[in-house]
Amino acid sequence: MLDIGSQIKRNVNNYTIQTNFLQSIEFEEQQEYSFSTSSSTPPETAAAATTGGGGQGQPWSFLKFSLVAAVTGGVATAGYATYAYSLEEVYEKTKGLRTMEKVSIGDDLSSFQKFQTMLKSTAMTVPAKLVELYLEMRESTEEHVRGFTEPLSEKLLPDLHPQEQHVFTLVLDLNETLLYSDWKRERGWRTFKRPGIDDFLEQLAQFYEIIIYSDQQSMYVDPVVDRLDGNHCIRYRLSRAATRYQDGKHYRDLSKLNRDPSRILYVSGNAVESCLQPENCVPVKPWKCESDDTALVDLIPFLEYVARNRPGDIRHVLASYNGNDIAKEFIERSKEYQRRMQEQKQPGRLWRR
Repeated sequence: MLDIGSQIKRNVNNYTIQTNFLQSIEFEEQQEYSFSTSSSTPPETAAAATTGGGGQGQPWSFLKFSLVAAVTGGVATAGYATYAYSLEEVYEKTKGLRTMEKVSIGDDLSSFQKFQTMLKSTAMTVPAKLVELYLEMRESTEEHVRGFTEPLSEKLLPDLHPQEQHVFTLVLDLNETLLYSDWKRERGWRTFKRPGIDDFLEQLAQFYEIIIYSDQQSMYVDPVVDRLDGNHCIRYRLSRAATRYQDGKHYRDLSKLNRDPSRILYVSGNAVESCLQPENCVPVKPWKCESDDTALVDLIPFLEYVARNRPGDIRHVLASYNGNDIAKEFIERSKEYQRRMQEQKQPGRLWRR
């Protein structure tokens, strides 16, 4: 009996120990769970929050992308139109688009047709306004640029006197043609007159309307010409503001002189490279301050012959020289002409004898 009682008592004690152990394990698991829930968001809640934030960001991202794409496309289209088409061509090509926003809604249309027309006009309002803005900006910009690239006037010279309509116009370049400017550190700038320039101007002023046409600023041209032309042989002087700026250079545009192009001669040491009308050019050797130069004096016979004989179109005369030295070629032609005239006269005299 003692053994049975002691065994029952031992079993009861074991059961009590196991129960206390299990309760302690459950308490520790509850503590871990409560700690994890207090320190972080449950997985379901975090997933929901993430999904909700992404849904709100997508419309804004799409709107930004659409706006950037629209602006980029508009700028690219405007750039291509500016490069490929003139302002008049863009006006003509966009005329239909600009008139679509001004469509009138007639009373004879049905309600659906009125709504459709109104919707179409409203949809075209923004593109039409943008096109009009582009045209206004481009017109303003081109007008501003023309002030720097185009000659200051369509008529650079006043009308020729009615009694001088037969007079030829002799246009002269300045640097390396009539003058040479040189700079040295010990003395600065100095300007030298080309040999024979005084005789050249005085002789040809009797036959020509003489004009200086330079690509230098007027603040340089005016005082230099004042000292150069003591006898007032030069009628007009044109400076850089009268040139056309093209491809990074200032060109003389003889078509703006308000003179008959068939009666204009342009003499320059860089004639073909500095003039937009090469058919009117009389090239001479560029002068680099050589003391034995005679280019201007050699050219006087040809220019005097032209002024006295008044060819119908000087451009045809200049083209006959084929790019050769006109002064030398003219002397050779004159000698050949005199020789032929002598040959024609001599047989007649011999025959009469």
